[in-house]
Amino acid sequence: MFFKSKIKWFALVTLLVSSVSLLVHLHLARYSSRDIVQIRSTSILDDDFTLKFGKHTMRYKKLWGSIKSLESVQPFANPRSTYPVPNEMNNGFIYAKIYGGFEKIQSAIADLVTVARLLNATLVIPEIQESGRAKGISSKFKSFSYLYDEEQFIAALANDVIVVRKLPQNLQEARKKKKFSTFSPKNSASPDFYIRYVLPKLKKSNVIGLLISEGGCLQSILPSSMAEYQRLRCRVAFHALHFRSEIHDLGLQIVERLRASSDPYLVFHPGLVRDTLAYHGCAELFQDVHTELIQYRRAQMIKQGMVHEELSVEPHFRRKNGSCPLMPEEVGLLLRAMGYPSNTVVYVAGSETYGGQRVLIPLRAMFTKLVDRTSLCSAKELSDLIGPETPLPSDLPWSPAPKSEKEIIEEWKKAGPRPRPLPPPPARPIYRHEKEGWYGWVAETDHEPDPSLVDLRFKAHRLLWDALDYIVSLEADAFFPGFNNDGSGWPDFSSLVMGHRLYEMASVRTYRPDRKTLIGLLDDIKEHMYHPKRNWTFSVREHLNKSLNEDGLMRASQLSKPNLFLSHPLPECSCRISGFVKTTRPVKGNPSEQLYRSLDECPEWMQRGLETISSKDTNMEGEVVDEGESLEDDVDMEEQPESNQGGSPSEPDDEMDPDD
Repeated sequence: MFFKSKIKWFALVTLLVSSVSLLVHLHLARYSSRDIVQIRSTSILDDDFTLKFGKHTMRYKKLWGSIKSLESVQPFANPRSTYPVPNEMNNGFIYAKIYGGFEKIQSAIADLVTVARLLNATLVIPEIQESGRAKGISSKFKSFSYLYDEEQFIAALANDVIVVRKLPQNLQEARKKKKFSTFSPKNSASPDFYIRYVLPKLKKSNVIGLLISEGGCLQSILPSSMAEYQRLRCRVAFHALHFRSEIHDLGLQIVERLRASSDPYLVFHPGLVRDTLAYHGCAELFQDVHTELIQYRRAQMIKQGMVHEELSVEPHFRRKNGSCPLMPEEVGLLLRAMGYPSNTVVYVAGSETYGGQRVLIPLRAMFTKLVDRTSLCSAKELSDLIGPETPLPSDLPWSPAPKSEKEIIEEWKKAGPRPRPLPPPPARPIYRHEKEGWYGWVAETDHEPDPSLVDLRFKAHRLLWDALDYIVSLEADAFFPGFNNDGSGWPDFSSLVMGHRLYEMASVRTYRPDRKTLIGLLDDIKEHMYHPKRNWTFSVREHLNKSLNEDGLMRASQLSKPNLFLSHPLPECSCRISGFVKTTRPVKGNPSEQLYRSLDECPEWMQRGLETISSKDTNMEGEVVDEGESLEDDVDMEEQPESNQGGSPSEPDDEMDPDD
């Protein structure tokens, strides 16, 4: 009776099938777990392999590797024609005062030495006014030696210009009485200006003075017949100007700490400087008091004739035109689109970041290893760099001296009839951060006060911080500028770093982005900034990768070099290795063909030495990576190129989260 019921038969079959299914699943699960364990162990081995041989992986080469097509470009600033040694029987002495920050000083000294050579004069070591005006800075250092090594400067230029520490005694007295002519040349002054106007005065009085405030005193582009003077600029900026030993040693210690984990590091210089923002009309990038302060500085520049525009300009147009610096958040998105992981070591350079740590918060959220000199150096190391300084008098109100009990009783007796009202409560104390600083005057007056002694000393300290960051930036595996001089304004930190890296190591990864192009790309995703489309990611990579090679160099030659020679010292200060093993032969019509055609061939002794080094490196590498492989084929990258095959043209792209 039991088996005659169809329902009971169905239940029995279902029970058997379920039992078999359960046994099969248990069996599969056992073997799957073995596979999982095997896969995990394999991934661990792969991670160890990457840590040990990271520089040979495709991902490492695409994010940190050198630019192969530029490896044949080598530094060569030696004289290439007859260059007589200077002698003391020259036209006289030139002394100079240099005003401005670190980047203006670096650029101005290179121009100053070139002018001294042009006029066949003896150069007195220039005075750096940012340190000379600061009262009470360490007596260990003079004006020039506050930043640089005087002995190295004099010795390195022995074959170019005679350099002395000070004027002869009789000429010093005459200088104090202002008996000598003083000139304030523009940074675009031509060689003809010095030959026609300055040289006659020099020959007549044997001494002239120069006041340099625009970051230079000689035009950037010189005639082709003056190529040796351009190479002299390179020898000054890249060989003669050595920081004093304390700065140099601490800078290298920071580099060692950045490399302690054997990981590469990237340097980002925001370029958010108040003067730059005011000059280009970028006040609206900020809010509240920051905008007001930028506009006030712009009004000052208009009054001084530095800016020939209206006070209020369209900030959004300036930003789209590429005149304004990229914001740190935007740079973070670009770096993540390039494929830099969130644990990348990013060093923030620059003594001034307008807006402070607040503007760096989004970048810090994207890159957890965001560091600067204050996080890598102890307070004692930084104070030792400054040296012993005399205390400055405080401008805060002094608290009254405590009264004795006898004085209190006498005042009580003379206080008049009783009952007496209670005394007013004590005034709120005025804190130092409210009284001093670049923003403290806004609530009290409509006019910015003259800098206090503390402000002047802080400006002198900034020279030291910029020098440290300059050393770290030169040694970086990659450099990304938030703003650089691309044909407007005055010398800036990023432009000098980019030019120095191009001179010493042309093949290292130095991004030279076109901000106008990047702003257009960023505006395309302003509604979904943290979830851009895949095609946007590849557009960013394509542009930034082009900025690393000949395309970026040609653009810098057209825009930056006319305003600052040291930002692009090619081809005058470099040469090419014709038989270099890793050199890619340039194709006619490409930017590389134009670049290599303008470079002279390196001397034989240099070529032989570099070929020997190259052959050793090739033997040590063992593994050769095909550079023709595109970025899209990198298995370490999560994004893949979009495909239109089999899909509707109106179908939206898949989104990519750069935080994944």
